[in-house]
Amino acid sequence: MKYIVAIIQPDRLDDVLDALEQKAIHLVTVSNVMGRGRQKGISEVYRSHKEGGSLLKKVKVEVAVNEEYVQPTVEAIQSAGRTGNVGDGKIFVLDLGQVIRIRTGETGRLAIG
Repeated sequence: MKYIVAIIQPDRLDDVLDALEQKAIHLVTVSNVMGRGRQKGISEVYRSHKEGGSLLKKVKVEVAVNEEYVQPTVEAIQSAGRTGNVGDGKIFVLDLGQVIRIRTGETGRLAIG
């Protein structure tokens, strides 16, 4: 089991969700986040005062998948999230030790799918 976390551009979210849906990946959590990488953020000077910040709006997409869905998930996020510009984001693939479905008590692979 793996936990996939992707930080993407907000305007790519609909395309990423569509691409995941096409790969039969339906269970997704999405959060609005702030961050920076090589893009560094945007600051503007207005009346000799620096405005803006070093953090940019991003979207975090989180997906817990069984092993056979790791590659399709990564490919869907990467292809739909890519613009070719600095700031497209990152994908992290983490080991997932345990999953428990609260409603039924199912664990492991059964709790994910």
